[in-house]
Amino acid sequence: MNIKKTLKTILPLLLGGFLVWYSLSKISLQTLGNYFKEANYGWILLGLFFGILSHLSRAYRWKFILEPLGFKPKFTNSVLAVLVGYLVNLALPRAGEISRATVMTQYEEIPFEKGFGTIVAERIADLIMMLSIIAITLFVQFDFIYELLTKNFDPTKMIIGSIILVIGFFIFTSFVKKAKSGFLLKIKTFITGLIEGVTSIFKMKNKWAFIFHTVFIWIMYVAMFWATIPAIKGLEVPFGGILIGFIAGGFSIAATNGGIGLYPIAVAGALALFNIPTEPATAFGWIMWTAQTAMIVVFGGLAFLLLPIYNKEK
Repeated sequence: MNIKKTLKTILPLLLGGFLVWYSLSKISLQTLGNYFKEANYGWILLGLFFGILSHLSRAYRWKFILEPLGFKPKFTNSVLAVLVGYLVNLALPRAGEISRATVMTQYEEIPFEKGFGTIVAERIADLIMMLSIIAITLFVQFDFIYELLTKNFDPTKMIIGSIILVIGFFIFTSFVKKAKSGFLLKIKTFITGLIEGVTSIFKMKNKWAFIFHTVFIWIMYVAMFWATIPAIKGLEVPFGGILIGFIAGGFSIAATNGGIGLYPIAVAGALALFNIPTEPATAFGWIMWTAQTAMIVVFGGLAFLLLPIYNKEK
């Protein structure tokens, strides 16, 4: 078990190291350094401001899902717990949720399982928002995506493949519905919990406030990405490119420790679809990743220090 945990920690870091090397093979350190020197940090700070607003909104949103359980934590503790969670996620993917719930257990006496359950419900809402952004992107960029797919794939094979996928989906769904044990039962339980989590949001007393903050958080995420683009002189990205780049970056953060190494590669690859040169696209990816990672490290570190000071009576 210890070996398994060690591998879960070490392998993502090794993968991140390899991806950093691969990304830097596309642009020299000197060239990347010049982009950092010549960057307009006013735009970067504006992007970070949007990022901070998203964190504050996330901390405030939490109270709407905790209140029905009978808990009213201090807003400051909620903010500090969120920041600590982001920092821990950089080292151990998905461990941030555990640390966030642990902080509230220690300083607000919220039972761990209840606090963690609300965080899972929040993640479901965030998943819905991510899927919504993908759907909006598909709608806004339908012609571009269709042309891209038809240019690189045989339309007949795509249609046949889509039909096979739909049929396979319905067959798989029927097996999941009938499952009473094993792996399929776990999938059935997960999907059921997902549906219950989504519906619970609409049963919430302050559901519209919760939904508003959920939408606001993700608008701030996209705004942070958009605001950082002008930091690179001469870099012009269309609205569709911003959405596709944001989605690519989001998936890279979920795949590795905070997107280390992979984020610049994913963003540059997405922007390349819009004929944006590799060097400025890669430099933008590194500047964007560095800015948001620095923000998490600085504010997360301060949160660790401030928690015991702010709650010194405990």
